[in-house]
Amino acid sequence: MTTARGAGVRQRKTKASATTEQNPPQVEEVDTDEAEEIEREREEAETERLERKNRSPKQKLDDEDDEYSPWVDILRVISFLIFASCALSYLISGGETFTWGMKHPPKYLQADWWKSKFRAPLYLTPAELATYDGTDETKPLYLAINGTIYDVSSNRRTYGPDGSYRYFAGADAARSYVTGCFAEDRTADMRGVEEMYLPLDDPEFDSRWTAEEFAALKEKERADALQRVHDALLHWVNFFENSPKYPKVGYVKRPKNWLDNEPRRPLCKSAAKGRTKRTIPKD
Repeated sequence: MTTARGAGVRQRKTKASATTEQNPPQVEEVDTDEAEEIEREREEAETERLERKNRSPKQKLDDEDDEYSPWVDILRVISFLIFASCALSYLISGGETFTWGMKHPPKYLQADWWKSKFRAPLYLTPAELATYDGTDETKPLYLAINGTIYDVSSNRRTYGPDGSYRYFAGADAARSYVTGCFAEDRTADMRGVEEMYLPLDDPEFDSRWTAEEFAALKEKERADALQRVHDALLHWVNFFENSPKYPKVGYVKRPKNWLDNEPRRPLCKSAAKGRTKRTIPKD
């Protein structure tokens, strides 16, 4: 019985082997070229990884430089410049604007001011200066004070032929800035202007001083009056010198000692009316 059972087992195994031989397992065919390419790429990647790992710090920096793009830094610089421009505009304009849209920007932000710095100054005689009084609209509008000429073309409404300060245009009318006699004192001759600040003589009060005291008093009064004239004219000189609207363009050209040939002007009526009698000075 054992022999028969074993024979049965051997018979089944033989049948199974026969079946396997008749239907062998199918093996997927591999493209040799593709496999070699994959293997080569893997080896190259591994080689590159090892090379990177073994590179010196300088080589790593060089690699970073090769991969660097300047656009990020360019955007940073542009952003900083925009921010700085807005901040400067706000500070310089006193909080007026962030975009430099000032009504009256400082001189150094005006193209005409920079042009004047690189342009030779004009030298005009009084007769030549008179042609820039605004009657000829093709010419700029000039005025002078204390020998310096300024371009006031930006304010033709005030200094033009129909303006309230038209008497200043086309002339050096320094005297009129102090006396207030615009029509009469269109001249730079300042002689005698201090009289408007001198007190009128009054015999009733003047007799209270001795001759020496009275002479010293009058000398002091004249010195004070001259200082007041100087300060009054200086106020207007500084006004035009520091105004961002009126660039300096040149100087008035006159002969040497020109005042020697000019008659001395009397004090205009308006200025003379402001004089008062002398009072006793307080100790």
